[in-house]
Parts: sequence; C-alpha cells; structure tokens
Amino acid sequence: MTQIDLNCDLGESFGHYVIGNDARVLPLISSANVACGFHAGDFSVMHRTVTQAKDNHVAVGAHPGLPDLEGFGRREMKVTPSEVYDMVVYQIGALRAVAAAQKIRLNHVKPHGALYHMAAEHEKIAEAVAQAIADLDPELLLFGMDGTYLTKAGEKAGLHVIYEAYADRTYQPDGSLTPRSQPGALITNTDQALNQVLQMIQRGVVKTAGGREIPVRAETICVHGDGAAALAFAGTIRSELQKCGITIAAWH
Repeated sequence: MTQIDLNCDLGESFGHYVIGNDARVLPLISSANVACGFHAGDFSVMHRTVTQAKDNHVAVGAHPGLPDLEGFGRREMKVTPSEVYDMVVYQIGALRAVAAAQKIRLNHVKPHGALYHMAAEHEKIAEAVAQAIADLDPELLLFGMDGTYLTKAGEKAGLHVIYEAYADRTYQPDGSLTPRSQPGALITNTDQALNQVLQMIQRGVVKTAGGREIPVRAETICVHGDGAAALAFAGTIRSELQKCGITIAAWH
C-alpha cells in the first residue's frame, strides 16, 4: 500500500487581512503547516487554525519564516545562523503552546518561503534550523526537499525527515524549484500537475523544465489552496490519488 501525505500552508491571515481558504482546504489535506506570526498569521489566527485542523483530524506542524510581514517571508534577509536558530525556536514554541492549549502536540516543522530556500542552499542555516528543532523536540518531523542541506542537516541531527515535493511548481535540472520570478515556475494545468505527482510517487522521478527526468523522493506533496482554482486543484489531486489506490495520511 502506498501512503502519501498532502500538506498545505495555512493560518496566513493577519488581523483584518484574510488570506487563503483554510476552512475549505482542511478536509482535503492530511498535514497543515501553520504560520507562526513572523511572515504571516497572528495569535488569534494561530488558535483558530489549530482548532480547525484538530476538528478535521489534520496533523498540525509549525511553519516558521523570516520576520517579514510586508514581504510575506519571501525575501531573503541577511541573518546569522544564531538568529535563525533563535527565530525558529521562538516560532515553534509559540505554536506548540497554542497546540498544547488544544490538547494536541505538534507533528512536524516546515520552514517557509525564503527561510526554506536559504536552509536548502546554505549549510550553516540548515544546521541552525535542524538544531533548533532537535533541541525543542527531537520527535518533531522535518519537511524538506531531497538533496538539500536542510534534509541533510535534519538527518545529521537525528530528526525523522519527510521528503517534500511540489504539485504545482516546476523543477530545475539540479532538483531545485524554478524561482517564482521566472516564466513557467507555476503549473496551472491540473492534468500536468497530477501527472507530475504520480511520476514522483510511483516512479520516483520528476521531469525538469528542460525535459530531462531526475530522481526525487516524495513522501509529502505540497498543495496550495489560496484561490478557488487552487482549491479545486487540491481536491482533484486528492481524489485522483485515491482512485489510484494511494492512501492519503500524515506521517507520524
């Protein structure tokens, strides 16, 4: 039996600003990456998102990012490994407290945006992220992409690494995601996305933007639910995977 996790970044509203369709996407996924207040989210949004995830029997994970609300955490910042360690501890700690108040424990950690990519590409940043998680709770899973410093650092720190792949992003020959600033970075065709997901799960490969197949490990698939089209997209991927006999469930 093949098992795959479907994860989505949630809890990214802030104050009066509403982003995403959290209540509608939660029934479609198995893991929620909840923003912790630095790149998005706030204390009330965190509480509401954790409660909704619990009600939908969805695993809750921390989604720590850079302290950049204006840039939604997608702009790189000149931060030291020590600062990265501190900000990751701070954010996981905040969400862990919210979860504890709901009588549930955090399941995983997935860095957000620029922090995710910085940890993928820079060894010391990756080590800071992994060490912060290990020091707080070595039972937490770490989500990251295959072949990156982030997953290597996680394994070195003794964490259980869950390899993440993307349904709606194209890949470069080195296995990295095509930057959002470049044409063709996003996959908007549902059939194309579904074919990519099935290739990654069933054959362990992904076709790059140049047309070449490269190996990839995919244990959790990131889907997005911000917008009506993206919501339908996530629903289609879930239903088609189930039709192929693939079980949708979180890793623990």
